[in-house]
Parts: sequence; C-alpha cells; structure tokens
Amino acid sequence: MQFTQGLHRAVQQTPHAVATVCQDRVHTFIELEDRVARLAGGLRTLGIGRGDRVCILALNSDRYLESYLALAWIGAVVNPANFRWSAAEISYSIQDSECVALIVDDQFAGHLAAIRNDCPTLRTVIHAGDGAVPDGAHSLDALVAGHAPIADLGIGGHELFGIFYTGGTTGAPKGVMLTHLNITSSALSLLAEGAFPDGAVGLHAAPMFHLAGMMMTTGLLLRGGQHVMLPMFRPESVIDLIESRQVTDLLLVPTMLQMLVDFPGIRSRNTASVQRLLYGASPVSEALLDRTMAALPTAALSQVYGMTEVSAVMTVLPPLMHTPEGRARNRLRAAGRASYHVQVKVVDGDDRELPRGEVGEIIARGPNVMQGYLNKPDATVAALRNGWMHSGDMGYMDTDGYVYIVDRLKDMIISGGENIYSVEVENAVARHPSVAAVAVIGIPCAEMGEKVHAAVVLRPGTSLTQDELYAHCKSLIAGYKCPRSLEIRASLPISGAGKVLKTELRKPHWENRERAVS
Repeated sequence: MQFTQGLHRAVQQTPHAVATVCQDRVHTFIELEDRVARLAGGLRTLGIGRGDRVCILALNSDRYLESYLALAWIGAVVNPANFRWSAAEISYSIQDSECVALIVDDQFAGHLAAIRNDCPTLRTVIHAGDGAVPDGAHSLDALVAGHAPIADLGIGGHELFGIFYTGGTTGAPKGVMLTHLNITSSALSLLAEGAFPDGAVGLHAAPMFHLAGMMMTTGLLLRGGQHVMLPMFRPESVIDLIESRQVTDLLLVPTMLQMLVDFPGIRSRNTASVQRLLYGASPVSEALLDRTMAALPTAALSQVYGMTEVSAVMTVLPPLMHTPEGRARNRLRAAGRASYHVQVKVVDGDDRELPRGEVGEIIARGPNVMQGYLNKPDATVAALRNGWMHSGDMGYMDTDGYVYIVDRLKDMIISGGENIYSVEVENAVARHPSVAAVAVIGIPCAEMGEKVHAAVVLRPGTSLTQDELYAHCKSLIAGYKCPRSLEIRASLPISGAGKVLKTELRKPHWENRERAVS
C-alpha cells in the first residue's frame, strides 16, 4: 500500500469527479493528479528527494493535500507542523526531524524569519498561498505551472511516510514515525467500518496536520471521495459548507462538536445531507452526544478511539451503539471494539492480560503501530514493550470485546486512598443542563492528598454553584467522586489535537510543591 494509491484508483475510475473544493477553486481527480505530478517534478528540481524530510506549516487547503501527495510521490517524508505551536516549538520539530524544506502558507509566513534563524538544515521554502511570495521562497503554484509531470515512484509499504509530533506539554514533543502501511491500514479499516462510502463528500474541519484529519484525508483518497476544505474551524462556516456543498461526512474532535451543536440557530439550518459523523481524540460525554443527535438527526455517529502512535485507530464504536438499543446495553459509554486491522487487550503492570471487567492498561499491535519515536530509543522501547503499543490509557473490556476507557494513567485522581477516574466524573458533570464543557482534575488537599476539582464552561445564559454541582453529581455517582471545588471558565485550554490541556489546568494548583501531578 502507498499513500498515493487512492488517487491513481480515482483517476482510473472517476477521472472527472470533483476531488477538491477550496474556496473558489475546484479540481477534478485528473486535474489533481496532474498538479501533484507537476509539483513532484518541481520539488525534485529543488533537490528534494527520497527520504528527505519536509515540514508543512499551513491551514487546511487543497494545496495541503497536493503537498502530501507530491511528497509521497517522490518518497520524501512529511512533518505536518502543529500550527497552534509557538515558532520555537515548530522550529524544534524541524530541527529534530532535520527538515530540508518548509511548505508554508500566508497565515504563517510571518514565522519564516525566526524559523530560518533557528533551523540550519532548512535550505528551501515553498509558499503555498495566495499572497505575495516571501523573499527567497518558491511559489507552489509556479512550481506546478513550470514543470512537466513526473511518474510516481511507487514508494510505500514499510517506508517512512511522515513524522507526526505529539505531546510537548510536559517535555519535548515526540516525533512519531509512521509508514505508508501504518497510515493506509488504519484508513482501510475505517472504510471497512462503513466510513466514507461511495459518493462521500467529506469536510476537512479538523486540522490536516493531526492524525484524525489524516484519517479523513487517506480514507477519502482511498474511496475516491470529495475533499471540501475549511481552513479554520468556525461553527457557522461548517454549517454554510454543509448547506452549499451537500457535505455527507464530518470528522470532529469533541471541542468542535460542542461548538457546532451548541451554535445558535443550527436546528433551523438544512443539515440533512450529513449522513455520517466520526468523533474521537478525547472523551465525549453522553450529554454532548444527546445534543449532537438532536442537532444533526440525519447523521449516524461513530466513535474512533486511538492515538498518533497507532495511526489514530484502535477501536470503533459503530452507529448501532448510539441508538436506544445500544444505549440500553450501556454501550454508548464504550470506546468500541478492536477494528479490523488491530489486536487490542487490557493488561496489568507485567503485561499479563486481565480478566474481562478488570481495569488495566490498554495495549495494541498491528500494521498500524508506529516504527518508533524519532531520536528517542528509550521512549520507543518503553512504549513498544513485547511488540505491543502501550497506550497509557486505563480501561477494561467486557465479555463482548467492548473497551471502556476510565482514564489516562496520569489523570487518575487518588483521594483518601480511593482511585477516582476523571472521565466518570466528567460524564456526571456534563449532564447538568448548565454545563457546555468540563474537565476534571485532582488538586492538592492536606487531608485527602488530592480532591476532585471541576473546571467548567457554562452554556450561555446559565449559572452554576459548587453546591448545585455537588448535589447534581451526588445523584449520579458516589459522594467521594463528586467535585469538591468548582472553577467557572470562559474556555478550556485546548491542544492542537483538540484535547483539553489538563497540565495547564493543574499548573496553578501544583506549582512550587514538592509533589506534583504532571
């Protein structure tokens, strides 16, 4: 398997079908192939070849997809930069992966001076925008226009496709090395689960640098579906594109999901074209899923649980488990069952598989598991013990193979000797009608070691007190699990992957203490 495989298939079978839509630019598959082959020729003329690392720092666009494909075409390795990082963090990823080139758009061209100064290996800059080309940079569109198409080298399988950086909140980010086989096996498994069927029109609302976005990118390519590009997530823009482009498939992280379904007026808009909605990347409360199903009644929901190190897909919770029948079995709280390409089990600290129903660490193996962490052999050995990827997530498996996540190992709260799983508390808090979003952490407590603390974003026009929240939660979960303190916030700190940065929430509570939770 190779990343470019879906493009060749689409050109062979539906050459004149629409491939990409980005603002006022529309390209068919045969036009996309021609642009990619010409861009590949331009990249090779610039001295970029097989095994060279190239960073992309850009918002979602058709040029982002063309860059992915052209780099794979010549066997180069992509480093898709998290555009929410600082210039220093982006420079770190460029240095760590020894990128020789940077593809940058108008939005981030202002970072060029700092990045060039920090990154001595960077010898080429390519501008993938509509504005003025920065000094010393090459225009992507000019490379396409000025070069003849070249043949696809056909590189795939176990060769490196990309280095995807993850983490960075508690130390240096880790570069996850993923092959063509890693990426395509996960995407094919999603297709087998029913994602992106024939005729799919997918909206790229999640950032394309992230592995969730990569799964939509690769899945749509393999299926020959249409890619509708949204540069930056805005709820009203999502709704506008659903209406104007008849979008059938959405992939959203929970923060985006919450903003979309709580957007005023969504129920008066025509969203009937949406047939499927994939969500994942962090836990989703049942209350938010209820609002989603009410706001997007035509959409069949599926949850995908995974991580960058397994090319984003480990388990899938199918649409059936979001129906009343599935909810009657308590399956809406599950993360799903192992998808077709991966083995999943729950183990104790010695990697012994636990009986069904017992909580342990979730591990996985399959063709989707990373080669390792770039330049971090010790971390690689620790993560890939005995050939299995150790997720760091705690959960259990029921008798039918459904996996239930209870917490991250590092997020478990120990209060008065009791283990409290923040996900369970968050689900309870989220069911309060005033709560739009919530994150639960442990904060210092002289008597109990830690106490449960809830950071909450309220729905417009509502209020909430600590006593009200405690009483609400006490009706749903044990008293010792209920929040003992409440913080009302305008928003929660969010990573580029759409996950709540609990490290940022903990920081003011644990700073300057001998013991801290990282």
